[in-house]
Amino acid sequence: MLPRLPFCLLISLPVLLVQGSAANSSKKSPDAPASPVPHPPPPPQGDPTWTLGLRVYRALRSDSSAGNILFSPLLVASSLGALGEGSAGNTASQVRDLLKPPSPIKAGTQVVELLSEALKSFGEANGTSFHLRASSAVFSKQVPPVNQAFVKQSQTRFRVQHQPLGKGDTKADLKQLQDWAKAGLSGLEGAPLEAEIKAGAGALILTSAVHFKGLWEREFSEDKADRRTFLGKKYTKVVMMHRAGLYRFYEDTDNMVQVLEAPLWGGKARVVLLLPFHVENLARLEKLLTLELLSKWLEKASVTSVAISLPKANITSTLSLQKQLFALGLTDAWDQTLADFSGVSDKSKGKIHLGGVLHWASLELAAQAGKEDADLEEEHIDKPKLFYTDHPFIFFVRDSTTGALLLMGALDHAEGEAFHDEL
Repeated sequence: MLPRLPFCLLISLPVLLVQGSAANSSKKSPDAPASPVPHPPPPPQGDPTWTLGLRVYRALRSDSSAGNILFSPLLVASSLGALGEGSAGNTASQVRDLLKPPSPIKAGTQVVELLSEALKSFGEANGTSFHLRASSAVFSKQVPPVNQAFVKQSQTRFRVQHQPLGKGDTKADLKQLQDWAKAGLSGLEGAPLEAEIKAGAGALILTSAVHFKGLWEREFSEDKADRRTFLGKKYTKVVMMHRAGLYRFYEDTDNMVQVLEAPLWGGKARVVLLLPFHVENLARLEKLLTLELLSKWLEKASVTSVAISLPKANITSTLSLQKQLFALGLTDAWDQTLADFSGVSDKSKGKIHLGGVLHWASLELAAQAGKEDADLEEEHIDKPKLFYTDHPFIFFVRDSTTGALLLMGALDHAEGEAFHDEL
């Protein structure tokens, strides 16, 4: 998955990776067949998490100063889904439009059902394909009495808790929110918020926090003393993880993009990486990025021998999404005179509005796999394609059963020692 990156001699890399893969599986018979590859999950086009994720991603990246980005479309969509269930009129319509997929949802299924199913699926996969801590809440600041039906539905359908903010000032509110986020990130300190949060009387603040550590289906090799150069906004030296194996892979030669899908242990989730052919920023790739093209790439991916190098890294991101969601059409909710949250409180008219949508995320990318699986058969690697992430790329983590998008982001810069050219 993604963040710290490095650089190396490409001529010898495929050989080293293939040798490493063969060494790891020397106990298997050379004639043993490769493990079957599970059928890919549903395509992104009919899923509300992909719809919202791509729209929010574009809005975030429209800021030229934006660096690494990481967020959970599933958690943000679920929080908005809970908000939509507590709203009416134009406010509810604007929330529904944010989550509406471009392709029709299968007959008899509602967006809220898809979100609930995806939350359940990811919860059941926790501890197998990955270690996950995820929390969502709606904080309220001096609002009229909240309907208990809204509180119960938010929790049961969307796993969104209700939390009252204290009666303190803005600084006290921010500390309460950051302490809540720290607990949701397994005790890690989230990056500070760049935008100021002013929660006046009647404000609802949607919050979500996620800490994710994926466990590969097969372990990667790493040498902490061997640092390579990542050619991002700054050139830095980072530890790379290497492995050669069989992965779903596709090269779009017209658009000069490599697409790699790597399963996590147990096959309940998978990582998708989009890498430009050449060293460049992500602006060109992001202009190409549509749900239709993504679905096409994933459909065309086939099992191929691939020599992979990924950075070992941690990515963290703290986002305030008010500006982006407003630009995407969620306008009435922020205005106390226009917002209709009659499902949140019977006395909401003119007294309740949306005061913020905050999101904390942390992604740990390590070399380790899940527990050893004796049923995994040896892979036979033949003339592997090279997938070498020494420059910016886009990544996704999606559920194998529902296809929902848990995480999405971009790595522009890898933390590490600054690279100095000796020549």
